[in-house]
Amino acid sequence: MPVFNLCLKIFRRNWLAVFIYVAIFVAISVTIAITSVHDQSSGNGFTQQKAKIAFISEEKTPLTEGFRQELAKHADFVSIPDSKEQLQDALFFRQVTYVLRIPKGFTKNILDGGTMQIEKTIVPESVENAYIDIDVQQYWNLARLYVRHDPGLTQEQLTERLRQNLDGDTPVRMNVHEHAKTKDSFSMYYFNFLSYALSAILIMGISTVMIVFNKQDLRRRIFCSPSSPLKVNLQIILADLLFAAVALVALVGFCFLLDAKSFTTPNMPYFLVNAVAFTACITSLSFLVGNLLNNLSAMSGVCNILTLGPSFISGVFVPQEFLNDTVLKIASFTPTYWYVQANTKIAKLTDFDWQNLRPVFTSTLILLTFTAAFAALSLVVGKRKRLME
Repeated sequence: MPVFNLCLKIFRRNWLAVFIYVAIFVAISVTIAITSVHDQSSGNGFTQQKAKIAFISEEKTPLTEGFRQELAKHADFVSIPDSKEQLQDALFFRQVTYVLRIPKGFTKNILDGGTMQIEKTIVPESVENAYIDIDVQQYWNLARLYVRHDPGLTQEQLTERLRQNLDGDTPVRMNVHEHAKTKDSFSMYYFNFLSYALSAILIMGISTVMIVFNKQDLRRRIFCSPSSPLKVNLQIILADLLFAAVALVALVGFCFLLDAKSFTTPNMPYFLVNAVAFTACITSLSFLVGNLLNNLSAMSGVCNILTLGPSFISGVFVPQEFLNDTVLKIASFTPTYWYVQANTKIAKLTDFDWQNLRPVFTSTLILLTFTAAFAALSLVVGKRKRLME
């Protein structure tokens, strides 16, 4: 099989360009894996962030001390001098996000049923401050309630009852569906980004082979050989399919090395089927590009356009939900868009019935339609080139 061996020789000569794309792909995949593991480890529970507070009390009573101890559960106290300028500077430089001041006479006002409020100065739109507001309102509203219904309580008794009431915690149990672990996880991001690396590798490799074999001198020499055109074309197709299969297996293999557990999920077979369909589509596109181009010097530019362009507008680098509707409509004319669509749907699958799988199969079917269209165009262009010789 001399033609087949020649194709493999051409692939080996282009190993540097292929290696560059693989190296970039692996580097970004490792970054995604590290980020994904961090997100998953921190996303299975809830930890309340403590606010940094400047606590200033103009009086010291059992109630205010009890309030300070209660507030310490959800806040870190920062010592700031009681100066307007220094407090403002502390807020500006985020040394604190909440300045809380208890005015003189506040405790007596509470015990007398008054409505005096605690003074506060905060950094706007700080999430931690919302929890502090809840703690403040909860403590002093409960204190007013006790004073109203049991006015004979001393401050020490009232403080102790508030402590007992507020000591209770409500346990929260977070249930995560076993099959939902791949949602927005490493597998989805990995297979989405795989489309960029795989497209670049296949276009660079297969199109180069087609350009070489479409050179007039080489084609005439092949026609003079004992091999029939059918055998020559079959050997070229076989070599290209082998190259595509090796590229896909190698890239998917990195996924297994980085996240072997994902291969045990029921979502993984659908990721793999979708990747195979996309590989077939890009392989036929590479045939078309190789038949359209006449020289190797334009290959790099065309490859970047056909890989980077669809990747930016189809959701590979930026999730589709963040892209403009007009951009997505344009992207829908590319196979990468439907590949990413299918991956997104696969990652969210928890029930694998026909109703949930139908959108996935629809996107994959559109990929196969692109494959047939590119293959047909490639045959037409190749035939016209041969007739013009």
